[in-house]
Amino acid sequence: MARYTGPVCKLCRREGEKLFLKGSRCLTPKCSYERRSYPPGQHGRENQFRRGRASDYLLQLREKQKARRIYGVLERQFSRYFKRASQQVGLTGTNLLVLLERRLDNVVYRMGIADSRAQARQLVQHGHIMINGRKTNVPSALVSSGDTISIRPESTRRNYFRQLRQDLDDRRVPRWLSISAASLSGSVLDLPKRDDIDVSLNEQLIVEYYSR
Repeated sequence: MARYTGPVCKLCRREGEKLFLKGSRCLTPKCSYERRSYPPGQHGRENQFRRGRASDYLLQLREKQKARRIYGVLERQFSRYFKRASQQVGLTGTNLLVLLERRLDNVVYRMGIADSRAQARQLVQHGHIMINGRKTNVPSALVSSGDTISIRPESTRRNYFRQLRQDLDDRRVPRWLSISAASLSGSVLDLPKRDDIDVSLNEQLIVEYYSR
């Protein structure tokens, strides 16, 4: 399974805002974006003062790239999500975000089982996560309303999940999800609505990008 393996702090600097790709580290002074908020590259610092008005195409492209980077999806897979969203009933942009939110790695992150989507992806790939009692190692698996997400029993003995059981009570989850710290499991209560998705994205720009 292909994925981006480069320095993720450069992605935040490229988009000009924090994408919270490193979890709790992004909230500390160690955050690279806090120390170097200018774009990456040899001329990034000087170019930040030379930019004129961004074209419509550039705004659309940057919004699409930002969405891809937030959810950790590569270009071909992202375009397939958009095609599927455009075939569904309703607003294409909202449908796209709902599809991305339904990814298993994102749900594991939203439940507080992982500090970032990258860590959630790793937990899934290593076989620690189950959907409705069945182990899966596919981060892109889409959950549905009523699904139960849990930790594989063999994995609960690991130190990470022992500590997680103590910390989960303090973590807030979206209203379309539920989590039980005692059993290290949660449920998908309903599919997310646009108001439940707290990402700083203008999905209409993404629709315009693919509608050119």
